This record gives sequence, structure tokens and C-alpha cells, in this order.
Amino acid sequence: MNRILAPGMGRTILFSVGVVTFVIGVYQTLVENNPKVPLESLQRNYWLFMISLACTMYYRYLKQREKERDFLAQPPAAPKNPGKSNKPNPRNKRRN
Repeated sequence: MNRILAPGMGRTILFSVGVVTFVIGVYQTLVENNPKVPLESLQRNYWLFMISLACTMYYRYLKQREKERDFLAQPPAAPKNPGKSNKPNPRNKRRN
């Protein structure tokens, strides 16, 4: 299957959309500020903050899923000393 984008490009675009919508939401909230009704501008731009939050949450989900996939793809680590057990030897304890 031919890919249009590089593997990490989708996550980068998603993160960028999240940051840009958050910045636009903050800017619009500050510009449209009405001193008589202080929360009115925040309510008008609520949808921008929700898009930003959704993009950020989906970005983190994809990042975590990739970490898990990479972790499961690794072969299990072999013990350092295959002939020896990792239990401490009671005869090696210091005597006072």
C-alpha cells in the first residue's frame, strides 16, 4: 500500500491543529471580551477549545499506541547470566 504521508506526519499535523485552534481560541476570547458579560466570549469560542482538546487527546492516544506496539515488537530480553539464577546466595552474606 502506498502511503501519501510519512508515518509520523499525521501525528504532527494533528498536534499542529490542536495548538493552532487553542491559540486562535485564546486570541478570539481576548479580542471579543465584553466587560458587561465576562464569559460570553469564552462561550462563543468554546468549540475551538474542544477541537484543540480532542486533537491533543487523540495525538496522545496515537503516541501511546505506537509506544505499546514498539514495546511488543521487541524480543524478550535474555538474562545476563543464563547459567546462574538471580537469587542471592545466603553463604555470601557478611558476618558481624
